[in-house]
Amino acid sequence: MDTAARAGETAQTLDRGLRLLHLVADAPGGMTVTEAANRLGIGRAAVYRLVGALTDHGMLRRDGDGRLRLGVGVLHLARRAQPLLAEGALPALRLLAEQAGATAHLTVVEGGEGVALAVVEPSWTSFHVAYRTGSRHPLERGAAGRAILAGRAGAAGPVSTSGELQSGAYGVAAPVLGVPGLEASVGVVSLTPLDVTEVGAQVSAAAESIAAALS
Repeated sequence: MDTAARAGETAQTLDRGLRLLHLVADAPGGMTVTEAANRLGIGRAAVYRLVGALTDHGMLRRDGDGRLRLGVGVLHLARRAQPLLAEGALPALRLLAEQAGATAHLTVVEGGEGVALAVVEPSWTSFHVAYRTGSRHPLERGAAGRAILAGRAGAAGPVSTSGELQSGAYGVAAPVLGVPGLEASVGVVSLTPLDVTEVGAQVSAAAESIAAALS
């Protein structure tokens, strides 16, 4: 086999391995080898070879029923990628915090919860909410989590809440859409009521800007 043929075979194997990872990631209950073979349009033997290599690198694992699931290696890569996500979002978050006069944040899904990945406080306000990077909360509570759930349902508009995570705090957030593999929202939190129309437009613009920066 010449060099070009070997390179083509390697690229095809890589493509199939990445497609397999995406298929398993999108299957909450896991996936059998037969299901994976049918979805990929290849034989079971080829899938077993892919699974073997990906399992060796911790990207896949087999559960007690033999179904394919993501491995801890994927979490390791995700954690390594988080600083890059935060860096890409910071310019839009800084602008949003200054415009709204409120603490701006990028929230991502991790382990079924919302996690504040990046936080920017406004520079000109006398008082603002202190929102710690790494703060976790259920997706069903707070504007950030509710915006992510809305994004799952295909809704792109801003979401507002009052006092759901902290008494006396107001939030407005919008989902970050169009970035493969990322579930996130951008929002602001304030100690005073927010003009949902005005701030909602600012939050939505920041979400679109961050989606463009990360795509």
